[in-house]
Amino acid sequence: MVAGYVLKLIISLFVILLGCTFFTNAVEWFGKKLNLADGAVGSILAAVGTALPETIIPIIAILFAKGESSHQVGIGAIAGAPFMLGTLAFFITGLAVIVYTLLKKRTLKMNVDLSVFERDLTYFMIVYGIAVATTFIQNHKIIRTIVAIILFVAYIVYVKKTLADESENEETQELEDLYFTRFLKLPNNLLWISVQLILSLAIIIFGAHLFVEYVQKVATLIGISALVLSIIITPIATELPEKLNSVIWIGKKKDTLALGNITGAMVFQSSVPVVFGIIFTPWNLKGITMVSAILAFSSAVLNLLWVKIRKNVNPFALLFGGVLYLIFIAYVFWI
Repeated sequence: MVAGYVLKLIISLFVILLGCTFFTNAVEWFGKKLNLADGAVGSILAAVGTALPETIIPIIAILFAKGESSHQVGIGAIAGAPFMLGTLAFFITGLAVIVYTLLKKRTLKMNVDLSVFERDLTYFMIVYGIAVATTFIQNHKIIRTIVAIILFVAYIVYVKKTLADESENEETQELEDLYFTRFLKLPNNLLWISVQLILSLAIIIFGAHLFVEYVQKVATLIGISALVLSIIITPIATELPEKLNSVIWIGKKKDTLALGNITGAMVFQSSVPVVFGIIFTPWNLKGITMVSAILAFSSAVLNLLWVKIRKNVNPFALLFGGVLYLIFIAYVFWI
């Protein structure tokens, strides 16, 4: 039975990969049609688009499911998303650079717009810091509601700031033909770019939904708790679009898009889904959830300090995210 689910997991992974391939192609063209630079495309369009699967899961768990376990799943998924992005996604991105370099597809030097990287991590640290600190005033519902509103407004401010910054620093890069144009001979206009974008998102969400479903079944068969599932297993599955998108862009030497896809998703995940968690759950971060939050915050601090001091993004520095992830896994199994 487990072997059958593992096979289905692999199939669903290929579905997600197919969706991500079409998505990265479409979102680049969509950004070009809107005259957006790579930073805005990665941090907003790609980040929000591929964040949909892991955003939908906790919101459904919180709003429509009943019982304490549903709140655990919701809070765990919300806390787990920034943690996975700040640790495992950074690790995979750094590893992708190294692997592509060994395959002589690129060099180790990463061509990243440092202002985009610094801006995203700074916003993340501020917003996520406020979100985590709110657990200490969990009994004051009015204050929590005010904080939730502030976090939502903060994300809108971030979007406006990102668009304003990028309008002053537009970049143009050679793009592959739109896949709809190449394979189906359709016009390369905003309509068909949007159709490819929406269709690829639907494929990604469908694949992620299947992946999570089969992961949950495997976890149940081997006896993993709901909280551990929601904070470790589910985010790994639902963060696959960001990871795969970043790997695809790293292979194309579009490093600002690759990292902006991750850091932009970190900002989104630390604000919009958190609003639902703060308002509709006890928002009691403790144990595993608090450790994951601390490690996510630590990753952002370390990467921001590296950029401030060394003035670059280094793939080997990104690999440290894997160390933080292993620390978390060790903690989970230790307790």
